[in-house]
Amino acid sequence: MKTDVQIAQEANMLPIAEVAKNLGILEDELELYGKHKAKVSLDVLKRLENKPDAKLVLVTAINPTPAGEGKTTTNVGLSMGLNKIGKKAITALREPSLGPCFGVKGGAAGGGYAQVVPMDDINLHFTGDFHAITSAHNLLAALLDNHLHQGNALRIDPKKIVWKRVVDMNDRSLRNIIVGLGGKGDGVVRQAGFDITVASEIMAILCLATSMSDLKERLSRMVVAYNTDGNPVTAGDLEATGAMALLLKDAIKPNLVQTLENTPAFIHGGPFANIAHGCNSVLATKVALKLADYVITEAGFGADLGAEKFFDIKCRFAGLNPDAVVIVATVRALKMNGGVPKTELSTENLNALEKGIANLERHLENLEKFGVSAVVAINKFPADTEAELELLREKCAARGVEVILSDVFAKGGEGGIALASKVVKICETKKSNYAPLYDVDGSIAEKITTIAQEIYRADGVDFTADAKKQIAELEKLSLDKMPICMAKTQYSFSDNANLLGAPIGFRITVREVKVSAGAGFIVAITGDIMTMPGLPKVPAANGMDITEDGVIIGLS
Repeated sequence: MKTDVQIAQEANMLPIAEVAKNLGILEDELELYGKHKAKVSLDVLKRLENKPDAKLVLVTAINPTPAGEGKTTTNVGLSMGLNKIGKKAITALREPSLGPCFGVKGGAAGGGYAQVVPMDDINLHFTGDFHAITSAHNLLAALLDNHLHQGNALRIDPKKIVWKRVVDMNDRSLRNIIVGLGGKGDGVVRQAGFDITVASEIMAILCLATSMSDLKERLSRMVVAYNTDGNPVTAGDLEATGAMALLLKDAIKPNLVQTLENTPAFIHGGPFANIAHGCNSVLATKVALKLADYVITEAGFGADLGAEKFFDIKCRFAGLNPDAVVIVATVRALKMNGGVPKTELSTENLNALEKGIANLERHLENLEKFGVSAVVAINKFPADTEAELELLREKCAARGVEVILSDVFAKGGEGGIALASKVVKICETKKSNYAPLYDVDGSIAEKITTIAQEIYRADGVDFTADAKKQIAELEKLSLDKMPICMAKTQYSFSDNANLLGAPIGFRITVREVKVSAGAGFIVAITGDIMTMPGLPKVPAANGMDITEDGVIIGLS
């Protein structure tokens, strides 16, 4: 079979203006970025505000493994399958980050014959949204350090600055740095550091904002430091809001592209789900809901992270009411969760599969708590045996959930027709009773404990001395009545990446708690999770190239 990039390069793409026209987007609501990319004006929302919303379907997954699950591929294939059966569907995804693209994870445009295109542009600079976010974030950092240098009228405590700089690259050497070295005119010497751009609070804000005015209001609330009295200093205090919004004036508009079968795709925003809230922008989702019958969106990593944050943060803030959930798995990944090494996944192993299915079952139990009906989509691999698939069907049937085989990687939309038909049936026959897991008015410790016990199945939560102090400070400043955004390893329900399957008898350790006042949530950092990844021993970048005539090699 051809590589993803080969398939993408042979795609028969429609001019994006034609894709937009077919959706009902007016010519003056479209800003072209070449022939196959465009931004869509927020005026669409005003024009169609009285039109009923489409059905909203979330695609999530089991905990990821090196065996692969194919969540984005399923999302794209499902949207194409819905169009095959006569439904007007749009896929709504996040933008890929350059860091993992050049690191180990690769791109995030789907795979095989279920991709969004132009794949190379989407995985690289796209329409410049990440660069705009990086620039806005670092402008605020520069204004902050300049304020210190120019006399520090706000009495900022240099030891209580919480605003780092960002870059959209995996670069471990930037995690901890010293700024201001040199002469007197080179600034105030202090310890600082970098996060990856997708961990920036501005990324989260862009994805949660509902308008330019809302964006500016959220930007102004961002806490960048604390003064010598212990009170927060915000971006608004530094008079940085207007300039940051100016840099984000185009980035706030959703990006429109298409799938290999010309199904419309909104790709906008890109927060990670292990260190941020892991969902595409509210604005892209809302625009899509006005233009289609079905909107297929996704949330990063496993349902313990992305789906929980989709329900408890994105849907809560945006007033969204999801109609169905697709949870993606593979027999291979389930066997890996059952203890089978990657080298032996092609051999039938019903005992290991049964153990691994416990991971899927726990996710299904969790989804029930949000009141939205689910279906399991299994990405089919050639080595899957009928006995393994039957065991999987039996286990899920016992929970009242159907298993649908998906072959979108090899067959595109045709391979997603069965899944699409099941999703339509759920949406048409089962009423969603969506509700968040917890009340935001609870204490910080109570909300974290609820997530840890109800979603992860931890016995309890241990807070370090630093975390306890940080919680007390946030409560004193009345910055505690917000949803929780857990920063946790994606590989396990626990905070230990090596505990696969459905572990029990463990506790979660929260080592740091910080407020993202602009985004509107509190971040609880667990285990050894980091906001600036590093590159692997052999980065994917080492195998990438471009030929003289512009053919890209090694991008996946």
